[in-house]
Amino acid sequence: MGNGIRYDPTWESLDTRPLPQWYDDAKIGIFIHWGVYSVPSFGTEWFWSNWKNGSPNYVKFMKDNYPPGFTYQEFAKDFKAEFFDPEAWADLFQKAGAKYVVLTSKHHEGYTLWPSTYSFSWNAKDIGPHRDLVGDLANAIRKNTDLRFGLYHSLYEWFNPMFLADKASNLENNTFAANKVLPELYEIVNKYRPEIVWSDGEWEAPYTYWKSTEFIAWLYNDSPVKNTVVVNDRWGSGDIICHHGDFYTCADRFNPGVLQPHKWENAMTIDKRSWGYRRNSNISDYYTTHELLVIMAQTISCGGNLLMNVGPTSDGRIMPIFQERLLEVGEWLSMNGEAIYGSRPWIHQNETNTNVWYTAKGPTVYATVLDWPKDNVLQLERVEGLFENGRVTTVTLLGNICDVKWDKVGDTVLFYFPDKATVKSQWAWVLRIEPYTVKLPY
Repeated sequence: MGNGIRYDPTWESLDTRPLPQWYDDAKIGIFIHWGVYSVPSFGTEWFWSNWKNGSPNYVKFMKDNYPPGFTYQEFAKDFKAEFFDPEAWADLFQKAGAKYVVLTSKHHEGYTLWPSTYSFSWNAKDIGPHRDLVGDLANAIRKNTDLRFGLYHSLYEWFNPMFLADKASNLENNTFAANKVLPELYEIVNKYRPEIVWSDGEWEAPYTYWKSTEFIAWLYNDSPVKNTVVVNDRWGSGDIICHHGDFYTCADRFNPGVLQPHKWENAMTIDKRSWGYRRNSNISDYYTTHELLVIMAQTISCGGNLLMNVGPTSDGRIMPIFQERLLEVGEWLSMNGEAIYGSRPWIHQNETNTNVWYTAKGPTVYATVLDWPKDNVLQLERVEGLFENGRVTTVTLLGNICDVKWDKVGDTVLFYFPDKATVKSQWAWVLRIEPYTVKLPY
């Protein structure tokens, strides 16, 4: 950002940093949960914790399929990523209409997807694929696309003995954070230059234990990405989440449906039940393309970004159902992205009785219509003020060359859609209403 300001390692100071514009404009990202849990690919990415804590389904799965004494660490040798093609992933994410990617560099299991100096024999270089997965994807993204590259990193590790010892001391000791967590964070930022540092696993200790403010101050002041990096809000237990950070996540799959006062992100999963890949999923477990566009419209209209998660297989494939969903979302965005990228919330977010959500860009208002109107006639109330005194010149349907005729009737406006068979867009449709000359409230 180049303004010469230095930030102190306090929330009061860090919270004054302006949000880098690229993130607010980007709107759409891809989340990738990939790790040793992708080998059993049963249940969720919390496989190890659920199994060791005695969850009956997980215990039965291991008893039925693996010999007595089998350890979670033994799964790592089968995390081979033999079909991982980072260029193909990068191409898919670009075609999906995403503007940034966030890869799990390390989940709560502690296994790192890069050759970490601080995770000896429990990283992707030493065991499993024997390659730097983070570096391979980062290079492909930057070489072949204009997407921004980000990294998820878990502070917490379920069974790390250093953390368990710190916890036993009531966190009076700081061995794990000082010797494992922070060195890892500095390592991935200096080595891979992620423009998003997506922290997680914060709930077991306060931010003072994790030394979160010290790290974020370094990110903002002295890191190689200091001018463009953004961080989320998961940096310690207590009132940190949904209160501090460049953008708030508040909770997994956060989608409040109303305008938020601070930039936020809806981190959600295309597979409704899991972040990691599941072999035992059913088709009904996946959001349809229409459902994804509903979530997108709600999120963007209320000031959020949408981060859609896919879970690759242990051999490095993104399954066809994920590819289909992403490509169809990308197809829709290729025609309607004008209403999404670089947009801002309008004075109204949605219609109360119709599945229509609004965004704005300069003098133009966009209405994303999520259900085709009955008899090709759409009735809207929130926009009626735009049609007074001749202030509106045209109404068009994005992706189509025809204007949409309209008629103001009292406090409502009727829009007469063309025959559906002649319209290019699928799943959802966007009305462009321009120009709008009343000053927007931001």
